[in-house]
Amino acid sequence: MNMQGGLIVSDPAVMMGKPVIAGTRITVEMILERLAAGETVDQLLKAHPRLTREGIKAALTFAAEVLRADVVYPITEVAA
Repeated sequence: MNMQGGLIVSDPAVMMGKPVIAGTRITVEMILERLAAGETVDQLLKAHPRLTREGIKAALTFAAEVLRADVVYPITEVAA
């Protein structure tokens, strides 16, 4: 499967089919996790030389499109 103009791909033979940046084993999931943990785009790019700003943008766009689906994700608050 090829998404985001070819920048995001999914192949069962690569990373168990998780969406990755084309030509790498860098998953959309990893990009989101690192950004959520506070890493900057520049830090990601430095740590992964094959990653591009366009790839990061494609990963974010892909994630937004997946969440836009007609599925409800109930979120419950955990008591402290």
